[in-house]
Amino acid sequence: MSTNGNASTNGRSLAPVARNVLGGPLAACSTDPLTGFYRTGCCDTGPDDLGLHVVCAQVTAEFLAFSRSRGNDLITPRPEYGFPGLQPGDRWCLCATRWQEALAAGVAPPVILAATHEAALEIVRREDLLRYALDAAGK
Repeated sequence: MSTNGNASTNGRSLAPVARNVLGGPLAACSTDPLTGFYRTGCCDTGPDDLGLHVVCAQVTAEFLAFSRSRGNDLITPRPEYGFPGLQPGDRWCLCATRWQEALAAGVAPPVILAATHEAALEIVRREDLLRYALDAAGK
């Protein structure tokens, strides 16, 4: 997990604060549907997240069709995994490599910078994220 150091209060150490691509604290992406590799609503990451699910995107019909064509069906509900299926307009933590792949194919969905983990910058150029930003911080 990428962090900005530990904070301490009265000698107690607090958990590191996850940072977004703008350098601020990581904001929530979505709780309905509940997203994130750890299903916390945030696009946080850690050693178990091999797919790097760190880009908070507002999915589009074009992106959902593209993802399905690449073998990742995000449309069909999977109740056994607590997954309701996504619809255009839902926010979801995407793998950075899938977002980059969608960008190259011309179907990248818009992103929420404040909720996109800084680890996305290992895969995706900041300039590309800024071009697709929905939040005012990127404008």
